[in-house]
Amino acid sequence: MNILLLGSGGREHAFAWKIVQSPDCSNLYVAPGNAGTSDIAINVSLGITDFEAIKNFILAKEIGLVVVGPEEPLVKGIVDFLQNQPETADIPVVGPSQLGATLEGSKDFSKRFMMRNGVPTAAYETFTASELEEGLAYLERQKLPIVLKADGLAAGKGVLICLTLEEAKSSLKEMLLDQKFGEASSKVVIEEFLTGIELSVFVATDGKNYKILPEAKDYKRIGEGDTGLNTGGMGAVSPVIFADEAFMRKVEERVVKPTVEGLAKEGIPYKGFLFIGLMNNNGDPFVIEYNVRMGDPETEAVLPRINSDFLGLLKGIATGTLADYNLEISKDYATTVVMVSGGYPGSYEKGFPITLPKEHSGSVIFHAGTAFNSQGELTNQGGRVLAITGQGKTLAEALDHAFSTVNSITWNKAYFRKDIGQDILKLIDK
Repeated sequence: MNILLLGSGGREHAFAWKIVQSPDCSNLYVAPGNAGTSDIAINVSLGITDFEAIKNFILAKEIGLVVVGPEEPLVKGIVDFLQNQPETADIPVVGPSQLGATLEGSKDFSKRFMMRNGVPTAAYETFTASELEEGLAYLERQKLPIVLKADGLAAGKGVLICLTLEEAKSSLKEMLLDQKFGEASSKVVIEEFLTGIELSVFVATDGKNYKILPEAKDYKRIGEGDTGLNTGGMGAVSPVIFADEAFMRKVEERVVKPTVEGLAKEGIPYKGFLFIGLMNNNGDPFVIEYNVRMGDPETEAVLPRINSDFLGLLKGIATGTLADYNLEISKDYATTVVMVSGGYPGSYEKGFPITLPKEHSGSVIFHAGTAFNSQGELTNQGGRVLAITGQGKTLAEALDHAFSTVNSITWNKAYFRKDIGQDILKLIDK
């Protein structure tokens, strides 16, 4: 089977790494890919939202399966586009319809979906610029801290936690009037602040059946001790000790089942991954958000724990045969440490040569923002550059393998958090 994978980040390198292990993979094309995917697959210079060019490539290379990694082409309707073209209508695609992708594309849409289908989530209201005064009055009636979310896609940065009423009012004005997050904040969801421990649960679904993949905990802030600005993610750990069997049963019954059943009941076509951001609040799950694809960097910690044929999982999703797939999950730990360009998530310099170790036993190096320069040197070309995943029988062993490799990688102004997984280690020690 010839496969086309769309995307260029660490998530897509992890997907590619897993797909090429399958005996059913003939040729894997990654568009546009990165320096890491070029080692194991064929990179293709295609824009992920250039649907016409993607269609032509699918036909030229006799692609038998399309896998959509990031959210942008899903929200813009790539699945609908391919299914509405006579030449590509029968080619299986991993990814939800444009309506399904609205679960991530609009926070207001997803909150209303949760409310309709009885999925536990924080209380909220949504406001536009013309409703600013109502929004300010609403803030005055709420407990602090309070959460403000840009309704649309904001590259993982459109969520603010405001500690004071003054900060909340000022932020709401910036979002609605000054378009702090561009078009994404033309609507703002004001949401109750939930306390507890966050985790990510990943579900594969063919629209009727589902498989719950390994859960993970990610680390969003740039600074150690979860301080500083939010990022796309600085690391991840899987499995998560506080997500025990009893808690995961609640997640399945209260969140996963009503979500998948709600999609089917409301006639929302959905054959893809569902990333559910959860808060464990005293043993009860509350949904913070839905994403309509796998997370990054959680994917780099989740996929190494899947022992069964990953391509088989993808085909089951896309062809509606997921019930026949036997998901096998390792009990080992996987821990991911993200290395970023100095200055990220603000401005940063690109083009520094990267030195990688020849040997890195017990770990996998996933590329994100990397490319080769004209001299053939590996260089940093993005904010998040590499994701190093260590594996081990224990969390401590997995972390040792990850950090051992991280410490052997160098480029100018590289940065990483040294405290990834330390909070979980403390829970285990207790």
